[in-house]
Amino acid sequence: MARIVVKFGGTSVASVERIRNAARHIKREVEAGNEVAVVVSAMSGKTNELVGWVNEASKFHDAREYDAVVASGEQVTAGLMAIVLSEMGIQSRSFAGWQVPIHTDDAHGAARITGIDPTELDKRMKDGWVPVITGFQGISPHGRVTTLGRGGSDTSAVAVAAAVSADRCDIYTDVDGVYTTDPRIVPKAQRLTKISFEEMLEMASLGAKVLMIRSVEMAMAHKVRLTVRSSFDDPDAPQIAPDGTPGVPGTLVCDEEEIMEKQIVSGVTLAKAEAKITLRDVKDKPGVAAAIFGTLADKGIIVDMIVQNIADDGATTDITFTVPDSEYDKAVRALEDNGGRFEYARLSGSRGGAKVSVVGVGMRSHAGVAASMFKALADKGINIQLITTSEIKTSVLIDEEYAELAVRALHTYYGLDRQDA
Repeated sequence: MARIVVKFGGTSVASVERIRNAARHIKREVEAGNEVAVVVSAMSGKTNELVGWVNEASKFHDAREYDAVVASGEQVTAGLMAIVLSEMGIQSRSFAGWQVPIHTDDAHGAARITGIDPTELDKRMKDGWVPVITGFQGISPHGRVTTLGRGGSDTSAVAVAAAVSADRCDIYTDVDGVYTTDPRIVPKAQRLTKISFEEMLEMASLGAKVLMIRSVEMAMAHKVRLTVRSSFDDPDAPQIAPDGTPGVPGTLVCDEEEIMEKQIVSGVTLAKAEAKITLRDVKDKPGVAAAIFGTLADKGIIVDMIVQNIADDGATTDITFTVPDSEYDKAVRALEDNGGRFEYARLSGSRGGAKVSVVGVGMRSHAGVAASMFKALADKGINIQLITTSEIKTSVLIDEEYAELAVRALHTYYGLDRQDA
């Protein structure tokens, strides 16, 4: 017997019919003797509809009332799921985030979970009930409903799994696992059997959209084993692991120590719509980088790749970095109107870049991975504009028109087309 938290995303509960299909997955786990808790998202498209209503009511609305409205989407799903499970003969009841309770800070619209009291959930699960919990929300220190921001339901599920000491957390979505790259770009992309928390965190931050970064961070911090699997698989089909043996389908996201065979490169990711900005001849003195990036941070602009080149005389430096295309104009205005916090000779920049990255824990113990990546791109005539590296990833900025060619070339070069993932 295992204790499992299962989470269903918006596409998996987009209608009552799909909720009933998701409930069959839950029933299978219950009949196998497992203790199960469920976390649900709002029906697909419902949150956007609710946000639209709030903005139509007032462009300058109270964030607390925004949360009160937007949080209702998950409440509808949780209630419907509990009704369907009860109809199937499974004892179930819905829990809003505040009823658990899931405690958060008071940053409405982007709250962070501060703690969960598992007492009621633990009791229900031991008694054979299936609690159905609203994802994406909690309660502030002031007693108001809060929402967690984008990807909040994944984060809720991981937090609940940690609180109730679950053996694993199953994230049901519209794909059947984590792939070596986007199958829409590379049809030969392979589903990974296992991937480490660190690799998943890098891939999520670099453009892979299977799991949200905050949920992976929390899973890594609390050692919550995740599986990414499809809710559209037949709930009554034999449960077969990716290696063909009886077990849990999908991809297991786990501690690196659980992975025996570590690939040098586990995946290739792509993030489009990257803009590049360069400040030329910046007066190089202590605190200048803090002033530049502090100016951008004050405007809520997220900076990604950063490269600095200091002149031979040490008096000036060139600083190049990337921001999302959508933030380019805002970033340029902020830098030009910096209030004398730093000096530079001129600013140049361009939109339409793409960041291509290779990720793998095996890179720690293999030299030359970056060099081989550059050679593979050079062989295709692709020019590299920026390079950044970490212990388990190398990223390059290239022209967006060559992005998919680069992904396909690297996927083939590192043997991911044919590897037994």
